Amino acid sequence: MSRKQTDYQRPQAIALAERLSEPRRFLQVVAGPRQVGKSTLVQQVTGGLDVPVRFVSADEPTLRGADWIGQQWEAARLEATGKSGAVLVLDEIQKIPAWSENVKRLWDEDTRRKRPLKVVLLGSAPLLIAQGLTESLAGRFETLRLPHWPYAEMREAFDFTLDQYLYFGGYPGAASLIRDPARWSRYIADSLIETSIARDVLLLTRVDKPALLRRLFELACRYSGQVLSYTKMLGQLQDAGNTTTLAHYLDLLAGAGMVCGLPKYAGDAARSRGSSPKLQVLNTALMTVTAGLTPAEARDDREFRGRLMESAVGAHLANAAAAGECELFYWRDRGHEVDFIVRFRARLVAIEVKSGRAPQAHSGTAAFAEAFKVRRTLLVGGDGISVEEFLAQPVAHWLAD
Repeated sequence: MSRKQTDYQRPQAIALAERLSEPRRFLQVVAGPRQVGKSTLVQQVTGGLDVPVRFVSADEPTLRGADWIGQQWEAARLEATGKSGAVLVLDEIQKIPAWSENVKRLWDEDTRRKRPLKVVLLGSAPLLIAQGLTESLAGRFETLRLPHWPYAEMREAFDFTLDQYLYFGGYPGAASLIRDPARWSRYIADSLIETSIARDVLLLTRVDKPALLRRLFELACRYSGQVLSYTKMLGQLQDAGNTTTLAHYLDLLAGAGMVCGLPKYAGDAARSRGSSPKLQVLNTALMTVTAGLTPAEARDDREFRGRLMESAVGAHLANAAAAGECELFYWRDRGHEVDFIVRFRARLVAIEVKSGRAPQAHSGTAAFAEAFKVRRTLLVGGDGISVEEFLAQPVAHWLAD
């Protein structure tokens, strides 16, 4: 399966191209999960520039030394002649020890000496990138977040059908392998899941119980779309750890763009943070690989397909929330439940997904509307908005007036 287009037509590419065309210097951060096209997007955008571009990566089996950034920066400075200057792209920046402090020092030096150098930083661990930016580079950068590819982009670029997207998810780098599902599955397991856990979480963050973190990831994939208390998770995982450790590990997995825990909407931030999470994959490929089902088995298993559809809707919303477009919750109270609550500019949108997992005896949207001021309620699936139509539009389409 080949792409119908030679360049990425993502909104983020357009935004980056516009920034690079500006005469002023800037510090741009491009962050997102592995294999969503960060490096390719930046290479394609910078490939059309009329100024020197230095593109280097720290993604090596062993970490680069702390002086590596300074060496690359100095080489780019030598190329930044005239008013147009040059562009320095540092890929996998989170792999470098003390990267944010070094970038701050070098950036401030260029500011004082008015050097016309534009800098783009790429990272595959959004949580670690965010920590470094907050600690050292506040007020000096803009962030461009690249989420997993949505259905509309996979359909446009690779002719994905809805069934293909539900099973194979939004990994563009793996799209060419879907005609061989066994090979595709091995690629996702080895090049994405294992690499993200081993190199973006365990290698760069202190994790006292790596085996527990791996089992938590598998649990989140198996129970995506379901609410589980941390106590029940520990019981499922058969571990003597504590709930605080489990919550921290779930945050790390969310920071790597893999799975997350949605909080319960309570109208109060403190109460929401203390709630049992609703587990949610950020890419349905992680569900199907973990389940070990073939495309035909996943399609014929009505319960699994229902969970896959709900998880695809949840991933669509969760990726928008990860990019800062909205906030995402679930709601449950006295037997009433709403699958997803989206908070957008102080307005609430309640979304219920009708899947084939089980018949719904009642709708929780009416109960939620009685308890809170709701802008609108949406039914996805069944006799409401089709799942395909919902996934084909950006989340903002369903939230705007």
